Amino acid sequence: MSIIKTKLNVGATKPFKVLHMTDTHLTYADMRDGERKVNLALSREKIFPENVKTLEYGVKTAKELNVPIFHTGDLIDFVSLANLEETKKFTDEVDVFISAGNHEFSQYVGEAVEDADYRNQSLDKVQKVFKNDIRASSRVINGVNFLAIDNGYYLFEKEQLAFLKSEVKKGLPIVLLFHNPLFEKNLFDLRMKEGNNAALVGVPKELMANYPEKRFIQQLADDVTLETIEFIKNESKIKAIITGHLHFNYESELYGRIPQIITSCIDIRLIEFI
Repeated sequence: MSIIKTKLNVGATKPFKVLHMTDTHLTYADMRDGERKVNLALSREKIFPENVKTLEYGVKTAKELNVPIFHTGDLIDFVSLANLEETKKFTDEVDVFISAGNHEFSQYVGEAVEDADYRNQSLDKVQKVFKNDIRASSRVINGVNFLAIDNGYYLFEKEQLAFLKSEVKKGLPIVLLFHNPLFEKNLFDLRMKEGNNAALVGVPKELMANYPEKRFIQQLADDVTLETIEFIKNESKIKAIITGHLHFNYESELYGRIPQIITSCIDIRLIEFI
């Protein structure tokens, strides 16, 4: 567990800092949600033994530095009353701006096809414990427009693309907060060395030939997603992308000009914007 320091030149009117966290995967559950959910919590806690310590460290650091926490999703590992209560405590204690990950809407991890209908089963009760719209929202700090947009299912939706286009009209430099990173060839190659799918948004179809069928269907970009990526690629006001999902630290540059920053689930990143 450590603090990583990053500086991004995005055209702020005055330098400022935020704390980036991601993929905390809280695993709280009790018998109010039944024995099956409790057993799920016990099994998932073994995968994320440092999650609570990392969150506490982030809260402590944010308070000491008087900076907001920008979280890029999977704060919770699955939907439970206890997880939502802990999330409410977190968002009441510190200033949190978040984009949703897929686990924000997971009932039982890996138990169903994750699509809009599945997400909507829990969206309302999950949204209630957050201050901003976790699917698409804007926050301006010192002349920089931060857009939190949910791409946790590897897709962008037409409403999100419309939101992005409307925010560009404000004329401010933009930093995007996504859960899932966008395709970049070096990152893709690194991921494919470690597994059978890259878990990135917008991977060209021809590079997905060896994906398992389930992952191919899950991660294949649709027309709106490809249009959104093309818009991002060509919009000069978009200055950086902050993401998570992959559970390791990585920095790259998209399209020869847009930094893409990924933070691990056990570290926190202090980002200075200038």
